[in-house]
Amino acid sequence: MFYGELAEDKDEIRIPDVDPAAFLAMLKYIYCDEIDLAADTVLATLYAAKKYIVPHLARACVNFLETSLSAKNACVLLSQSCLFEEPDLTQRCWEVIDAQAELALKSEGFCDIDFQTLESILRRETLNAKEIVVFEAALNWAEVECQRQDLALSIENKRKVLGKALYLIRIPTMALDDFANGAAQSGVLTLNETNDIFLWYTAAKKPELQFVSKARKGLVPQRCHRFQSCAYRSNQWRYRGRCDSIQFAVDKRVFIAGFGLYGSSCGSAEYSAKIELKRQGVVLGQNLSKYFSDGSSNTFPVWFEYPVQIEPDTFYTASVILDGNELSYFGQEGMTEVQCGKVTVQFQCSSDSTNGTGVQGGQIPELIFYA
Repeated sequence: MFYGELAEDKDEIRIPDVDPAAFLAMLKYIYCDEIDLAADTVLATLYAAKKYIVPHLARACVNFLETSLSAKNACVLLSQSCLFEEPDLTQRCWEVIDAQAELALKSEGFCDIDFQTLESILRRETLNAKEIVVFEAALNWAEVECQRQDLALSIENKRKVLGKALYLIRIPTMALDDFANGAAQSGVLTLNETNDIFLWYTAAKKPELQFVSKARKGLVPQRCHRFQSCAYRSNQWRYRGRCDSIQFAVDKRVFIAGFGLYGSSCGSAEYSAKIELKRQGVVLGQNLSKYFSDGSSNTFPVWFEYPVQIEPDTFYTASVILDGNELSYFGQEGMTEVQCGKVTVQFQCSSDSTNGTGVQGGQIPELIFYA
């Protein structure tokens, strides 16, 4: 721009489309070979690196975005990754959105996406979310879009900005309670649409609908079983409010949805389980729930409210405090490393375990995850 045959014929060149901080970061890389990225300027820096064809800096920006990717920013980054034609980042975004769909849809960033990205998310077959959550997220997006277009916040305008994307929401697949108490009373549907959907739920001869009526496939959870056998003792496996815990690490990003736990070895019984997932002492997810065991040596799933994102090559601590029949199964012949599909899981003993669980034996026989 300043030298050579294509130089501009003025001393000052204005660049209105690049953020000053991002431009400075690019200059710092070009002149000093230093990469200085920050969360609030990395997208603008990526734009500058793409515009001025600085591929190494662009790759560093993408790597930064991938490591900071979470359910909170996945939808916005999906939109930007398509704009910048970064297929690897796009794929990473989809992995997070699929597995942590409800968190992603409820995030503030979801309302900032463009219409094309909204359509692609609403079309997504593997979206792991209740349809009522998808519906509510679309209405939240429509409200913000009305503000962007300086339209009055009316039901008519919400429907107008959603356009044909409304029919990508699989309303007929909602639980009847969710439809009756949510979508049917939202005002967004016409009276005919509401009547037809009610008939779809109840009538033998179902009406034709413009809405997609086939439920999303969602994601199929994988199970990592760490014991080769299980047994029970005549003198019982006692709980007494103590913690059973194990540490694990993975070699690829996964999303822990819950644990598979043992149950009673002397007939059916109900258990209360407080499950928890920590990284370096920080609680990432926990839930208190009950589950029913049928007296078999099978494992029984206990779920977190939302899947928890697990980064590779870092040890996490899985813990459970069980309350129920003390004559229960426990695992034996534990493995330090287990291959689950394309994911390798390593196990080691946890100092949080105060009830006998370790790598070789005990409780928490399964990790349930999406990958």
